[in-house]
Amino acid sequence: MKKRFIYYFTLFASILACSDDFTEIEPIGALSEEVLASEGGVELLLIATYSALDGRRNNAAGNGFAQTGDNWWLDALSDDAHKGSTDDDQDPLYQMEIHNGDAANGYPLGQWSSLFAGVNRANAAISAGVAAQEAGSDISAKLGEARFLRGHFNFQLQRMFGNVPYISEENTANQEFNIANSGPIWSQIEADFQYAVDNLPDARVQAGRPESWTAKAYLGKVLLQQNKWAPALTLLKDVIENGPFSLNAEFLDNFNAAGENSAESLFAIQFLADKAQSPNGNIGGVLNFPNPGPFGSCCGFYQPSQDLVNAFRTDANGLPLLDDFNAPGNDVANDFGMPDDDPFTPEAGTLDPRLDYTVGRRGIDYNGYGPMPGQSWIRAQAVHISGPYLPAKNVYQASEQGIQQGTGGWGQQHSGINYNVMRFADVLLMGAEAAAEVGGAELANALTWVNMVRNRAKNTTYVMNEAGDAPAANYLIEPYDDFADQATAIKAVRHERRLELGMEGHRLFDLRRWGNAEEIMNAYIQNEGRTIPGVSARFLPYTSKHDLLPIPISAIDVSAGALTQNPGW
Repeated sequence: MKKRFIYYFTLFASILACSDDFTEIEPIGALSEEVLASEGGVELLLIATYSALDGRRNNAAGNGFAQTGDNWWLDALSDDAHKGSTDDDQDPLYQMEIHNGDAANGYPLGQWSSLFAGVNRANAAISAGVAAQEAGSDISAKLGEARFLRGHFNFQLQRMFGNVPYISEENTANQEFNIANSGPIWSQIEADFQYAVDNLPDARVQAGRPESWTAKAYLGKVLLQQNKWAPALTLLKDVIENGPFSLNAEFLDNFNAAGENSAESLFAIQFLADKAQSPNGNIGGVLNFPNPGPFGSCCGFYQPSQDLVNAFRTDANGLPLLDDFNAPGNDVANDFGMPDDDPFTPEAGTLDPRLDYTVGRRGIDYNGYGPMPGQSWIRAQAVHISGPYLPAKNVYQASEQGIQQGTGGWGQQHSGINYNVMRFADVLLMGAEAAAEVGGAELANALTWVNMVRNRAKNTTYVMNEAGDAPAANYLIEPYDDFADQATAIKAVRHERRLELGMEGHRLFDLRRWGNAEEIMNAYIQNEGRTIPGVSARFLPYTSKHDLLPIPISAIDVSAGALTQNPGW
């Protein structure tokens, strides 16, 4: 036996000495670089990159609920929304909301991890595409998709964290990830979107994939975020006047199955739900449904603020109260902390009809489920900071229950409602903002584009009362006759963005772009205390450091000294 063992060992050693070919066997299920460097291989890598849009991936770092593509929890860092639920549920997000977060918080890390995963997947597709091009295949359109997606992920990182490392396709291929975050990466983002503009097809090939017009609008958005008003206006005006997009007739169709991938949707995360766990549903948004609400869901997060609700007030001419919507005495009637059976006097003042498609209010039909009864559908109590309102845009209509709805074992909802990263109303208002900032003759365009959005809201179907014979509230909205001056135009456009896009993940980045976040947020903290007693004392002041998220400390620790922290953190 011993001799036989020596013989086999000697034979195995001689094989090792003669050849190491056995070490080069491809792992089962793996694709070689040669296979990937083809049109089919690049398509596989692109699909993997698209799958990263929702923020979900295996072995992701940070808080799992932070890994989402719809930016819902970043709304909770603005004046549009509270975290929701009870204060102690998801305490890391509560700390971020009250400005007590730090660089060890799992919410920024969750986004950092997920977005860089998207960058790396896009880089893999780009590397394979370049190799395929060099081998003679013309796949410039697929490279355009890959660079569009990389531009998207890097844009998200840039506007969240400010100073981020730029990871190129060469860095990813060589596993070089300890790159210094020495400044903004706007130029690289712009280059990716410009490549996409030049190489994507002019018409949509498949739902969920961008075309050249989408890339042009996104490039305009990138320029707008940098306050490059004139070049942004040139791009956005072209998209508005010559592109294939238009507003849906119904405002609601941006948040239901009927309007998915419509002419208003430029680019959307494609979610899909079945009647079970729905792994292709919006898993990052599972917390954001009434608790228990009309269908016994969890978990009562993402509650609109009183401040946002007040913004929907209108005057006798159907125009917003631009300067004093949040003045003492102008709070829209609410029932915070009241039991359902306590008498409640609904708001009698005039309101923008988009309010009740954005916010669930007591006594008003909630997404076709009937009048929202009040406290029994709100998990938060009077001792918490979250208030009396429900989110509406992310919750399916009653007519779509079981169609857009996937439900898990603990009441979590994996919604199938697409998330519009960009829709045409957003493009119109970005164009109007750029036009207002440029001023002069362009104020006419700002007026036209704002009024296109307002007229759609005016002519949309209003939420109706329980009997179905009258509007549910005193809705009144009209377009502007004119803008008295440039300052008025700028103020009107900014307010319109909040009304049209509230609870869609845009507000925090708008405030950062405008440079007034510190003023707006500290006023919000005080104003919100009129509805939620004691809330103001729980917040720390908003300071300039909150204009950026902290670079996660764990990322700094593993970067071998390459990454540095944002100021103040």
